[in-house]
Amino acid sequence: MATDRRPENMERIVTPAQAEAFIEEQVAEIRGQVGDKKVLLALSGGVDSSVVAALLIKAIGQQLVCVHVNHGLLRKGEPEQVIEVFRNQMKANLVYVDATDRFLDKLAGVDDPETKRKIIGGEFIEVFAEEARKQDGIEFLAQGTIWPDILESENGIKAHHNAGGLPEDMKFELVEPVRILFKDEVRVVGEALGLPHSMVYRQPFPGPGLGVRCPGAITRDRLEAVRESDAILREEFEKNGLAGKVWQYFTVVPDFKSTGIKDDKRAFEWCCIVRAINTTDVMTATVENISYDLMCHITDRITHEVPGINRVLYDFTPKPTGTVEFE
Repeated sequence: MATDRRPENMERIVTPAQAEAFIEEQVAEIRGQVGDKKVLLALSGGVDSSVVAALLIKAIGQQLVCVHVNHGLLRKGEPEQVIEVFRNQMKANLVYVDATDRFLDKLAGVDDPETKRKIIGGEFIEVFAEEARKQDGIEFLAQGTIWPDILESENGIKAHHNAGGLPEDMKFELVEPVRILFKDEVRVVGEALGLPHSMVYRQPFPGPGLGVRCPGAITRDRLEAVRESDAILREEFEKNGLAGKVWQYFTVVPDFKSTGIKDDKRAFEWCCIVRAINTTDVMTATVENISYDLMCHITDRITHEVPGINRVLYDFTPKPTGTVEFE
């Protein structure tokens, strides 16, 4: 039976068997709710939307229309992974929109963090609405809402993202198959649905993407430096057994330059800041103690492999006083 509330006595989903039972129940509920109509889903490649997509594909197949908007602020390889997993492997009805130029042109010269966030969020809704209008017979909107989202919005901690400010002429009934699950349960369900481990255990990633890790006005060359340095950091953490141990780690390339030396010549280039933190509730966070040798190796790779970077710094600031992200 469908429920909008997590039952007080609901057991935590920790085993594949529990996940399979949940999937079976949800597939029946989705079919009952949707019938032969179409469902629209904004598929970011994040854990929640990916699990919802896999559940809906299992339940209604081609009746699901997934829209993946690439705003140019994703990490290296992420748009390609979404296409590979959902279009090529799961045979999903996937609409891929490369809106990189559209987003970056709108962000040109904008250095205020809140204004940047609003532009990215507003433009995302615009692009998604445009794609939705191209589709016929859509009556439902699927979302990756999870139980903490509901609790936080009820407690006034943050506004809930339901229907994310879509234009008024677009009235959809919501489909939220994982709304009573906690994040760790969503991951167990994702594994049971056959999603790749790297997608299911993807680190938390902000909606504005790398836009918040490129402080100041975003330029394409500096954004590329963030993307490439982040990829090196992720690769090294994976190689050195830190990927599953550290909660979140990333690079930031701020908008100032310093003097260095490259190829025996003066080089006036950016610095790259490495951040690696551990947390349980994101209200507070501690800094991961990375070994000196590994940090030297990461520094060597970033300064030699990423154009435009001549220094690497490590952020030792816990939360508080620093937030997890820089913007």
